[in-house]
Amino acid sequence: MDEAAGVMDLKFPQERSVVAHTLVARGALLALILFVAPVSGAFAQSEPVVLVAHRAVYDLSLGGTRGNTSIASVSGRIVYDFDGNACAGYSLDFRQVSELDTGEGKQSTSDLRSRTWEDAGARNFRFSSENRVDDGLVETVDGHAQHDGGKTAVELTKPEQKTFALDPAVVFPTEHMVRVIAAARTGGSILNFPVYDGSESGEKVFDTLTVIGRKIAPDERKREDAAANEPKLATVARWPVTISYFDKGKSPDRTDQTPAYTIGFELYDNGVSRALTLDYNDFVVSGKLTSLEFKTPKPCP
Repeated sequence: MDEAAGVMDLKFPQERSVVAHTLVARGALLALILFVAPVSGAFAQSEPVVLVAHRAVYDLSLGGTRGNTSIASVSGRIVYDFDGNACAGYSLDFRQVSELDTGEGKQSTSDLRSRTWEDAGARNFRFSSENRVDDGLVETVDGHAQHDGGKTAVELTKPEQKTFALDPAVVFPTEHMVRVIAAARTGGSILNFPVYDGSESGEKVFDTLTVIGRKIAPDERKREDAAANEPKLATVARWPVTISYFDKGKSPDRTDQTPAYTIGFELYDNGVSRALTLDYNDFVVSGKLTSLEFKTPKPCP
């Protein structure tokens, strides 16, 4: 899964699908015939990256604070519903409801809902989202983007009719996840490219820096969550992944640059994520995987 900015006015950035984009972040029963996302260029390899259709729920809590932030507690939930196949493309229904408490009797609730679709070739991307804060609508976005002939064109219908071009190097969210997994398989540790997911009025592009850690052994980092005793994940490889999102023009190559936010998670080879952290610089939110459902595959006709 990107984010709608505004943490300081008690809004959460909209989450990417790693996990994001990602996200995050963006389990596998190998007997299931699930959708296959192709990998091209430097990421090509003999075995295609196969992402499983699944529904994951993460319960949110405050993981820590820095500086003089007034946030005393965080609660909420993320629902990540991923589906599709190589014929119909890949869809994501995402919802994040978050409540922030400043400890002074002041609370604010953010309800972010988004829906995206990306074709198997990572050429076409549709997106829509709305963000409500305390029951008031603060942002709505709708549009589509297309890679075509060495250019990337975007057409928005909300918040207003608008067309514009992006850097043709931008990567859409599902492709981002595929590239991370493909790099992890071959021992890659660093990825660096711009990502577009239609967030922040539909015009935001983030430069991203993805750091992939050493492959986690099956008996390492045992956690009490929905993935802990899931037999469909028992033999699936996973890696610790951190994705930092920088405002366009603030190079992630410079060590003095602070990212707009950072997402961390453990990423399975099939696209399932656990142990989520959302770092907004002055506070960190933890996301515990509390429910994981694998969907019946939808094979190509």
